[in-house]
Amino acid sequence: MSFALIVGASGDIGGACAKRLAAQGWSLYLHYDQHEAPVAALVAKLTAAYPKQDFLKVQYDLTDEMHLDQLTDQLFSVDAVIFAAGMTYYHLFQETTVPELTTLMQVHLLTPMVLLTKLQAKLSVSGHGRIIFIGSVYGGSGSAMEVAYSTVKGAQSAFVRAYAKEVASLGITVNVVAPGAVATKMNKMFDAPALAAVQAEIPAGRFAAPADISYYVASLCSQEAAYLTGQTLYVTGGWLR
Repeated sequence: MSFALIVGASGDIGGACAKRLAAQGWSLYLHYDQHEAPVAALVAKLTAAYPKQDFLKVQYDLTDEMHLDQLTDQLFSVDAVIFAAGMTYYHLFQETTVPELTTLMQVHLLTPMVLLTKLQAKLSVSGHGRIIFIGSVYGGSGSAMEVAYSTVKGAQSAFVRAYAKEVASLGITVNVVAPGAVATKMNKMFDAPALAAVQAEIPAGRFAAPADISYYVASLCSQEAAYLTGQTLYVTGGWLR
């Protein structure tokens, strides 16, 4: 039985990844920080649908990179890690505070990196370990009003390019799936005219659904995806790329 850790399973993309991987036979550790209710509901739904698989809740605050043993002690075998936790701040970079910069770097970059140092041995056991970051098109193109967010997303791609070279001989692949505009709760900060203006710029004519992103995550988790590593896969409907 293969186990995947989904960091940020309470979010829309993390939840979609959980549903797709569960349907493919994966057992899952479903991480959350403050939002336990959607993860508890997801565990109940998946357990009912796939009673021969295991679905376990794990809680951890990603702004704390110093006490990750509290998380890893709850994990047994780990064959894949999907980093789907995400948050942003929307304003001019000049208005950005040090606490905001610190939080963005901890959630998107620092804590995931430290966690991987603790999980590498487990990921290598199967010979086909998988690490996937949910990045952003902004990591490649950049975005005004989200300069710091664009920076940490670009840094994820830089990390993946380098780390993939270290662990390829262990059978571990490391990639980024970088969505464009996705219909998630993160977009609730924008009003309808702003969202319509973005949609008008997308050649595909619509925002991605979380399931559109989970398709590529699940594909990269397959054993057949062993020769693709160190890459950032932009899933944008043709937008900004």
